[in-house]
Amino acid sequence: MTLLEKRATGSLASIYALRMLGLFMIMPVLPLFAEHLEGSTPLLIGLSVSIYGLSQALLQIPFGLMSDRFGRKKLIILGLLLFAAGSVLSAMSTTIYGVLFGRALQGSGAIAAVIMALVADLTQEVHRTKAMALIGISIGVSFGVAISAGPVLAGYVGVEGIFWLTALLSLAAIVVIIYIVPDPIQSKIHRDAELIPGQIKHVLKNAELLRLNYGIFILHLILTASFIVIPLLMRDAGLGASQHGQVYLPVFIVSLLTAIPFIILAEKKRKMKPVFIGAIAVIVVSELGLQYFHQSLPGIVVFLWVFFCGFNLLEATLPSLVSKTAPGDMKGTAMGFYSTSQFLGAFLGGALGGWSYGEFGGNAVFIMSAVAGASWLAVSFTMKPPRYLANMLISISNLTRIQAEQLTEEILKVTGVEEVKLHFGEGVAYLKVDNRLLDKDRLQYSISQFDS
Repeated sequence: MTLLEKRATGSLASIYALRMLGLFMIMPVLPLFAEHLEGSTPLLIGLSVSIYGLSQALLQIPFGLMSDRFGRKKLIILGLLLFAAGSVLSAMSTTIYGVLFGRALQGSGAIAAVIMALVADLTQEVHRTKAMALIGISIGVSFGVAISAGPVLAGYVGVEGIFWLTALLSLAAIVVIIYIVPDPIQSKIHRDAELIPGQIKHVLKNAELLRLNYGIFILHLILTASFIVIPLLMRDAGLGASQHGQVYLPVFIVSLLTAIPFIILAEKKRKMKPVFIGAIAVIVVSELGLQYFHQSLPGIVVFLWVFFCGFNLLEATLPSLVSKTAPGDMKGTAMGFYSTSQFLGAFLGGALGGWSYGEFGGNAVFIMSAVAGASWLAVSFTMKPPRYLANMLISISNLTRIQAEQLTEEILKVTGVEEVKLHFGEGVAYLKVDNRLLDKDRLQYSISQFDS
């Protein structure tokens, strides 16, 4: 990567991470805080945790499409202002309805797709996958930090203070986008990073992608539903709210370390399907365990660790499976619907979790989550073993159409190249390659013959 690309990737990853930090830092403490708000009910408390997912799901695709017309940075600034406004409204609210509206406003700043498009604008094709991976890592780190730091910060500044801090972080992110993130020379369509409207019907007809969308939907439904009641149960078991971070941090770190060997097994040893199905089974077991042992703090801690073992493994493998499954030039569209499914799952999880807790108690939340996980397990048994193919992009902007077609023919002869999608008007060829078999020297030679 060039220095400019490193600066762009680092600054945009920090903006993405700060926004996710604000969304997730509140998750483990909001159920405790919302209990004391005027008009609160278990259902409304659940919705206050998850309503951001609905507005995020509804607006992230329109935000991405509008950024093609009005500019990436303008849409990111607008989204951050909406997020800051929602944070301020939530901080100042004394009723559950004010927090609900504030959280919905937070989610309406749906800039995830726009950030990915801007990353694509600011990176060369050869470095884009690495840049996207760095942003993905920043999201995972921000989630772990958020659920661990949220209870600690709430102990010092209260939940209102977390909302105020989130507003300040959003304003700081605006400074970053204006003064640190480089301006793109040209914004154009990137099929690996953006949703393309003409591809929607093809993605929605792909049964394997729909199966993966259902998976991320259920995973975040279970996560959000569980966190409606876990903070309350830990408090009832005798652990003070400010001490919850002492559980979340070690549980998250140890579970992540536990998951890493299985991620390697899935990717390097090509055991993706059995590892994937095993991780879903772990989620189901964790929810059943929480259902049986949620009245004791040790039981909660043990099965929370079991849950995060499965969760961290699935969070790593699901995007990888989408990338492997989608055609190279449809990855952006596939990931757009994948993200929408994730946020819809979070929304429904909060609603169902709050309602179940209010009507039937904590047991019902975990039973509902276990049933949802079991449905995902049943659906996943019939999934096709994935193709272990990586995406690769090649710039063809300096070639004539005839040269680009000739290059495509040559590349298809290279061992390990499985698919080439040529988009001459955009100056890019999208490849699917098997890195274990790929003859990299032959591929580089073929490309160099047309670059000279």
